[in-house]
This record gives sequence, C-alpha cells and structure tokens, in this order.
Amino acid sequence: MQRTAVAISAVVLLLPLSACGGDAEAGSGSTVTVTVGYQSRTINTVTAGTLLRSLGSFEKQLNSLHDGVRYKVDWQDYATGAPITAQMTAGKIDIGSMGDFPLLINAARGKQLNSPTRLVSVTGYNLRGGLNTIVTAPGSKLTSLKDLKGKKVSTSVGSAADGTLVRALQRAGIDPNGGIEKLNQQPSVGASALAAGSTDALSQFVAWPGLLAFQGKAKAIYDGARLNLPTFHGVTAREDFAEERPAVLEAFLKAQAEATDYLNDHPVDAAEKVAKATGLPAEVVYLYNGAHGIATFDPAIKPQLVSALKQDVSVLKSAKLTGDVDVDSFVDDRYVKKALGPAAYARHLATKPAPAASEAWPKGASKTVTFDSPSKLLRYVAGHRGALRAAYVPDTTTGTLWFADEAVWVADGDQLLPFVAPDTAQAYIAGHGGARVVPYVDALERAS
Repeated sequence: MQRTAVAISAVVLLLPLSACGGDAEAGSGSTVTVTVGYQSRTINTVTAGTLLRSLGSFEKQLNSLHDGVRYKVDWQDYATGAPITAQMTAGKIDIGSMGDFPLLINAARGKQLNSPTRLVSVTGYNLRGGLNTIVTAPGSKLTSLKDLKGKKVSTSVGSAADGTLVRALQRAGIDPNGGIEKLNQQPSVGASALAAGSTDALSQFVAWPGLLAFQGKAKAIYDGARLNLPTFHGVTAREDFAEERPAVLEAFLKAQAEATDYLNDHPVDAAEKVAKATGLPAEVVYLYNGAHGIATFDPAIKPQLVSALKQDVSVLKSAKLTGDVDVDSFVDDRYVKKALGPAAYARHLATKPAPAASEAWPKGASKTVTFDSPSKLLRYVAGHRGALRAAYVPDTTTGTLWFADEAVWVADGDQLLPFVAPDTAQAYIAGHGGARVVPYVDALERAS
C-alpha cells in the first residue's frame, strides 16, 4: 500500500506504535502487527496458513503471552512463494511459508539484500517427491516423459514443480533447457493453457495436479515420487524479527504444532475447513492432507529434508536463479525445538509417514473407510456406487495416493494394482509377465 509522507506522519501521531513485528516494549500498551505470508491454495502449508488461520491458534497463543503488548495478525495470501520472499526482504512480512525450492531462493535473496531469513519449521513433506506431478490433457496421446521432447510444458520457474520437471527430464535423457519449450506461468495460468491446448503438459505442485485430475481436466504422466527425492514445504522467518521477538515466533510455532495435531487427529474435518477457506474441493484437499495422503505433516526439520535441500541448490544454480546457498546457516531449528520442547522434538524427528493404504470417503460421513488392499477398496466401491465422495489408492511402486477412478490399473493374475501414471504401470508390466493394463470399469468388475 502506497502512502504519502504526510499520511505516514499522521498515522504515527495517532497510534502508539503499529509495525510489522515492531519495536514496542513490553508493558507499553502498544500494538504490534505480525504479518504472515501464506499460500492458501498450496495446501501443504495449511498448518502455517489456511488451517492455522481458520483455527485462530496463533492469535490465542499471542494473547497468552501477557507481555503488555496488543498483537494483531495480518494474514497475506499469495499464489506462490516468490512474492512472499519479495515482501520479506523488504521487511514487510515477518513469517512466510513456501516450498523447498522457493525456500532456497528466499535464503539467497535475503542474504543478497542484507535481510537474512531462516528456515524455522516444516509443514508438509513427502520423502519420495510425490507432492509434484506432471499432467497432460485427458485426451492427449502423451504417456511418458520421452513424449515431451520438443513439446510445450508449463511450469513455474523456480518452484519445486520446476525442479521435478528438470530432474525428471534429465533422467529421461532430455535437455531440460533445449529439449522442451518451457513456459514460465503461474499455476492457474498453466492450468488454463492446458485446457485451451496452448501447452502440451503442466508440471505443478500441490494441489493443482490433483485438482485438475479430479475435475476431469488432466491425467498424470509422471509421478514426482519416481525421483525418490524428498520434497517439502516449510516456514521461514526474517532473522531480525526472530531475534527481536523470539516469544512471538515461538507462539507461532506452538500454534503451528496445534494445527498439525488437529489435522492429524481430524483429517476429514481439517480438509473441510481448508476447502471452505480456499474453494478447493474437500476431496482434493484430502488426497494430499488426509490420513494416508501424499503429504505428511510434522513441524520438525528432519535431517533427510535438509539433505534434500542441499541437493536442490545445484538445480537452481544451473537455472541461474541463485548462486551458492549456505543451507546449514539457513536452517535454524532452535525456535521450533523450544516451542515443542526437546523431548517432544526428538520424538517428532523419529516419526515416520503413515503406511500407504486405500481409502473410501462415503457421502455424509465424517470419517473415511480404510482398506489394506486396492482390491478390497474396489469391491467396496462396486457395492456403493453413487454413495461415495471419493476413493483413493496408493501407487503400487511409489505409494503416492491417487483417485481410484483416475489411476492406471494393472491386472497381474488375481491382483489388481493401481499406478498414478502410465509409464510407472508399464515399468511394472515389463518385469511381470502376463500383467496388463485394464480399464477402471473392468477392474471394478473383476473385484466385485
């Protein structure tokens, strides 16, 4: 917001102090505004954004400080991490959440502009990389990465989805720079381009691939989990803010932990809350954030995520988006460790993602039904046609959850096996004689 010098002076005269993480002293009766940048539709950040805001947990934690300061939280919603970084380095956002590649750019820009930031916690993660997916139009003849050679591919340069695209193409033997025509677009623009036929494929992060698949507007051709490299979203804070107001940052991280517990304990209700706040279908939110969803939520900064972050630096350097990034100095778990307590933090570090499982979400139900095999889920679906909101199955190879009716099904003897993408299914078939792809309707018939 642009203000004239006169208007600013008037505001300063009228208020004791109103600032972005301002310098008010305890007991002064002043007001401090804490500005939080988040991405409401990037639903693996909900424990530091959408869900956290919906629960009011941060405000409650701030009220419990009893330090004589009145706190106000200014929630600022963005589509991607880049504008959050721009606002943070300008001193206008105190705390932000974004994906791993944007976090590195956040670290680099902060150092470059003498406004350093620190990674202080994690929101959602997937240890294999399943948060990013490459999709194409439903009627497209493209079925694998090799089919993308010479094609137009939309992504958001500098995002985790772009990182997945680059690495996946390299593994397929395609030059990520000259082998495709890359379109640098916001997720919503890329989705529109895919629908209009002005791009051949779209590489994006949560929740866009799942949303487009659920709407019947896309089909997956590459599951990011095939890279078997962790991807995550995290919380970053300005270093000066963290040092000046450690109690406020600790309050935020305590609130994030509360939101994480709520999501893990009430996954269906949490999905409904996020859906209401974002306009996303709850079925799509649950695909990623559910009990056996693609993402695991835990605020602890796990060593394998830090290791993955270090590997990401080379991708950004090759794209000339950053230089070297000192990941070890960027990562700072002191605040979240204090917020959770040392013993609890150690337990969080040791926790593992929930095992893969199939789930059905009956209409009107507040809980899903879990099955220990895709075949049992299919049998249930066949017997409850028209009575389900969604059915989910984990990819046989990667464990990535996907919609049962959008999965690629393979019959291998008596087994019915789901896969996110055709090339993953074909890789399985190549090693299992007699296995073959069957349509979803045939898989339902075989299971019933």
